[in-house]
Amino acid sequence: MTKPQYAYSFLLALIFMACKESKTKKESANITLNAQPNVILIVTDDQGYGDVGFHGNTLIKTPNLDALAAEATELTNFHVGTTCAPSRAGLLTGRNSNRNNAWHTIGGCSILNEEEETLADVFKANGYHTAMFGKWHLGDNYPYRPQDRGFTDALYHGGGGVGQTPDYWNNNYQDDTYYRNGKPEKFKGYCTDVWFAETSNYIRQQKDKPFFTYLALNAPHGPFNVPKEYVELYKDANLTDWQKRFYGMITNLDENLGKLIKQLKTNGQWDNTIFIFTTDNGTAAGISGKNENRTGHNGGLRGTKGSQYDGGHRVPFLLSWPAKGITNATLAASNELIAHVDLLPTLASLCDLDYEAKNALDGKDMSAVLLGQGDQEDRMLVVDTQRLQWPEKNRNSCVMQGEWRLVNGTELYNLSEDLAQENDIAANYPDKVKTMQKFYDEWWKSTEGDMHYAEIPLTAPNQDSVLLTVHDLHTEQPIPWNQDLIRKGKQSPKGYYWIKVTESGTYQFDLYRYPPESGLSLNDTVAAIPAQTNWDGLPEGKGLPAIIGAEVQVGNELFKAKGEVTKTHVTVTGLLKQGTYKLSANFSLPNQSQFTAYYINITKK
Repeated sequence: MTKPQYAYSFLLALIFMACKESKTKKESANITLNAQPNVILIVTDDQGYGDVGFHGNTLIKTPNLDALAAEATELTNFHVGTTCAPSRAGLLTGRNSNRNNAWHTIGGCSILNEEEETLADVFKANGYHTAMFGKWHLGDNYPYRPQDRGFTDALYHGGGGVGQTPDYWNNNYQDDTYYRNGKPEKFKGYCTDVWFAETSNYIRQQKDKPFFTYLALNAPHGPFNVPKEYVELYKDANLTDWQKRFYGMITNLDENLGKLIKQLKTNGQWDNTIFIFTTDNGTAAGISGKNENRTGHNGGLRGTKGSQYDGGHRVPFLLSWPAKGITNATLAASNELIAHVDLLPTLASLCDLDYEAKNALDGKDMSAVLLGQGDQEDRMLVVDTQRLQWPEKNRNSCVMQGEWRLVNGTELYNLSEDLAQENDIAANYPDKVKTMQKFYDEWWKSTEGDMHYAEIPLTAPNQDSVLLTVHDLHTEQPIPWNQDLIRKGKQSPKGYYWIKVTESGTYQFDLYRYPPESGLSLNDTVAAIPAQTNWDGLPEGKGLPAIIGAEVQVGNELFKAKGEVTKTHVTVTGLLKQGTYKLSANFSLPNQSQFTAYYINITKK
């Protein structure tokens, strides 16, 4: 071959290889663009609108959240419930918590009803891997646990927070025991670090399918326990000691969030991941004091956690999806009224899922707003604070329409002119009040038919027994909902559990003063755990030597047994017929008084 011929052949070969490489890159790009996105939904606990740097808080250190805000689209008029479980119920189902038995945080009214369809159910039905890590707070018994509600993989603590009554004994945020798909597993490290590390490992393993990951942190919910180095960051700040710890918890989660984002970008997963950051209600400890003595920052809003004013339910919301153009560069922010109940229909639309709602939704598909395709209709939404055994109409209510707020049916505010909700203008706009109240009345009527308690079955698949805790006791009286109160031996009021007997037969009820995993007897005293400057302790556990027996009532059937305080529990047995009942389980005292057992382990014989 002559030199010109060789050169010509070599040139053809280069062109062929370049074309082939270009085609491969285009095919790869098309696969990435056309592939269903991954979804990571991060929800923090009790972090309010002002508890981030990008909302003007000059004290808090959230560099990674601030960087995300500079990259992502922000929804500045985004709302959730005013407390933990109601927000989670609405976020996962697209339905207000009054419809699904999650209008409270304890008392059997934070258990998401079985007929509800969750985000995880929908994603799983569409071929996604599904996983959750952290705080569930929608039921600790079958069929209400995360692994029963569409999550293939679930790692979580019990109850509504680490150290609450359903949680593993003596958990305190460090080196705790959590539940992996219902089985206890011991971990090393700080709780937030564990949740992020497990999420990171899970994402690293997902290669064959898109994934939906729900990372629901228990931080910065109290107790405000956090490694000392994060408190030290605020040692000179004009904050209370509790606020310094609260802010330290947020800085720790911010640091972990930064590592997760870096992993996604390094692994090439960032562009085609819908990455969402939000919180579950207004701040719990971000502000303290009044007037000139106030410390902290609330973004100019009125109210905190539990409030029907915006400070109780308006929260940060950031969403990034570069592959679809949802970034700060294309849409920096939207002030459209959007809420937690919109996430299910919106994500189903963005991810092109096969989805038709099984139940009537309060939320709507708001994907057009995120995609910059125009404003939505001038809608109204309702948020309220119930925290009762049964919802009450007009209780702590807020009707929202754009920047308008009708609070408690009588107070009217326009936040475009009055962000702090200081000037009630209801007298000036009687027609507006009437219109918004009419919407509320119609909405309330639509919820009443959905309201009912969740039934806890006394048997469950692949379980030898079922454990009930006083956390889920139906009663209007205060209950020992955390292990601090359990240790103090606070005698809980009489109440009942709403249960379902799916199989007739003989049942054994073991009534405990301490949780079964503790191995402690009814009259054992447990040493206190001392507090530190950055960590709450636990009080001495007091024995209950006066217990002489127990009674269990299921419907009209009453079963009794004598007990010995040197034992871990009192055992009562009884024959039950299939059906739904109220169940009460009480310790008996020498003076013939009774109080509810803290833990009841139930076994079908």
